[in-house]
Amino acid sequence: MTKPVYQAKAEFFKVLGHPARIRVLEVLRDGERSVSELVPEVGIESSHLSQQLGIMRRANLVQARKEGSTVIYSVTDDTLFELLDVARRIITSSLTDSQGLLDELRAEATKASRGDPRS
Repeated sequence: MTKPVYQAKAEFFKVLGHPARIRVLEVLRDGERSVSELVPEVGIESSHLSQQLGIMRRANLVQARKEGSTVIYSVTDDTLFELLDVARRIITSSLTDSQGLLDELRAEATKASRGDPRS
């Protein structure tokens, strides 16, 4: 029996739900990288990075190829970068809305501290 689409989507987003995995995708936006190149840019230990890359490979988000003894990683589908861009826009919009509310609250607090009866 096949799983429902919503379940497949949830599993997809679960794979993306780790900061190191998102960072790997951000770094790979600029092109393929070896593990030794990813380690300093992602900021985690090599063994932990290898675990994260394994999870991403099993989910078909990244692919690996060998050049001698070096494993080179790349993104399997550039559409992932579009998804990251959409996420950035959603977060930016949310933070912009929050900033507007924060500005209003600060303005009210300033009026209240001055004894302005309209606050």
